[in-house]
Amino acid sequence: MEKRRQQQSATWPDVFVSTRDTSRRVSAAVAAGQVRKIAPRVYTGNMTDEPAAIIRRNLWRVVSLLVPGAVVSHRTAIEMRPAEDGSIILTTGYDRRVELPGLTLRFVAGPGPLVGDTQLWDLHLASRARALLESLQPTRARRGVARGLPRARVEEELERDLLAGGEAKLNRIREEARVLAPLMNAEEEFDTLDGIIGTLLNTRRVPLASPVAMARAAGEPYDPARLERFQELFAALRTRPVVPRPDVLPSDVAFANLSFFDAYFSNFIEGTEFELDEAREIVFEGHIPESRPQDAHDVLGTFRVVGGRDFMSRSVRDFPDSNAFEDALRSAHGEILSSRADKRPGEFKKVANVAGDSRFVEPELVSGTLRRGFEISRSLEEPFQRAAAMMFIISEVHPFDDGNGRLARAFMNAELVSGGQCRIVIPTVFREDYLTGLRVLTRQGHAAPFIEVLDFAQKYTAAIDFSDYDKALTTLRATNAMEAPRPDLKLQMP
Repeated sequence: MEKRRQQQSATWPDVFVSTRDTSRRVSAAVAAGQVRKIAPRVYTGNMTDEPAAIIRRNLWRVVSLLVPGAVVSHRTAIEMRPAEDGSIILTTGYDRRVELPGLTLRFVAGPGPLVGDTQLWDLHLASRARALLESLQPTRARRGVARGLPRARVEEELERDLLAGGEAKLNRIREEARVLAPLMNAEEEFDTLDGIIGTLLNTRRVPLASPVAMARAAGEPYDPARLERFQELFAALRTRPVVPRPDVLPSDVAFANLSFFDAYFSNFIEGTEFELDEAREIVFEGHIPESRPQDAHDVLGTFRVVGGRDFMSRSVRDFPDSNAFEDALRSAHGEILSSRADKRPGEFKKVANVAGDSRFVEPELVSGTLRRGFEISRSLEEPFQRAAAMMFIISEVHPFDDGNGRLARAFMNAELVSGGQCRIVIPTVFREDYLTGLRVLTRQGHAAPFIEVLDFAQKYTAAIDFSDYDKALTTLRATNAMEAPRPDLKLQMP
C-alpha cells in the first residue's frame, strides 16, 4: 500500500473532476503520465490501483463530484451501499443511467431535498421516512435491481427501528412520513407504511410479509441473525456422522467424580479458580472459604446441577413446550448463582450483555429467540447433535446477566447423559480451542470447528475412567488437562 501511495502524484488527489478552469492542466498531466481518467469526467493521481477500487474507496465523494445536489434515495438511502448489481439510486430532475467502473448511477426523476433530508458532501441524503416511502413505491426494474425494497424488507427495517428506538421512533417516522407523503405523491405508500407500523405496535392489524415482523406483531420477537446461525449449525449437525460414546449406567462414584470435574472446569473457564483440593472440600464436605463465599457457592451450585441425576436425565425433548424449557433454564440458573443476588438468579436479563466486541441477544428478543432454538434442538435425532445445539443456543442468546456459559454446558451435558452418552468436559488447557470454535460459528457462520471441538472433548472425556478419583486425576494431569492455556501446550488424548 505504501508503494502505491508513493506512485501517486503529490499534486493530484485520489479522485477529482476536471473543470473548465483545470482542464488544460489536467490534459497536460494526463500526457505526462501523472494523471489518468477512470470514468467520465473523473480522474485520479493514483496510477496503480484498479479504477473500480478507487471509485468504491471514494464512493460518496465521486457521486458528489458527478451529481452535486442530487438526493441519495430509495433503497440506497437505507442500505448506504451499492446494491448487488452495483446500483446507486439518486433522485434528480430526470431519468438517466451513468456507468462507472464497478458502479451504476441510476437517476430517478423526483422532488429535490425535502424536510428531514441531510447533507452528504454536495449531495442530500433522504430521511428515513422519505426512503421508506420511496421503497414502497411500485417499481419494476428493466435492468438491474428494483430501486425500492421488497415489502418484507421494509417491514424488517421498521422492526429494527422499533428494537433500537422503541415505539417513539416508529411514531416519529410515521409523523414525518405523513408530512412528506403529499409532497411526494405517495399517499398510498403512506397508508401502507401506517398499516405496517400500526401492526408492529399492536394498534392495527394488517397482513405482514416478513416472518420477523409477524413474530413481533404476535408478541414473540426474535433475533433473525441468531436464528440464521442456529440453522447453519442445524444443517452442519444433520450432515455430519455422529460417533456413539455410550455411558449408559455410570456408578454413583463415577457419576459424582465426573460431575465434580465438570463443575470444576466449567467454573475455571469463567475465571472462578480454586485449588483442586479446596474445590473438593467445597463440593463434598460443604466447606465454604470465608474469603470467597460467593465463588465457592458458584462451584457448589454448578455441581448440584450437573451432579443431580434428575436434572441430567432430562432432554430438551422432554419439555412439552418452550415455556417449560424456559422454566428449566431459570431454575438451573437460580441454583448455579444462588449466592449472587446482584446477578438476579433465575431472572432473564433486562440490559443487553456484551463480551469484548460481541453483543448478545437484546433482552426483549430472548424468549422469542430461545423458542426458535428450542424448536430446532428438539428436532435433532442424536444426543450429541442436541447437546451441541443446546450449548450454542444458550451461549449465543446469553439470557441471564451472568452464568450463561456454565448454564449452556450444563444443558449440553444433560442432553448427553439423558441419551446414555458420555458427557463433555472442557479442561482448562482446552479453553481457547473451545472459545475459538464458538467465536468462529458466531462471527463467520462456520459450524465445523465448533462441532470438532466438542467431538474431541467428548472423545477425551470418554477415554478416562472416573470410577477412581485418584486415577482419573493422574490421567488428567498427564494429558495437560489441568494446565493453563498456552499456545505451545495441547490437550493430549489418554
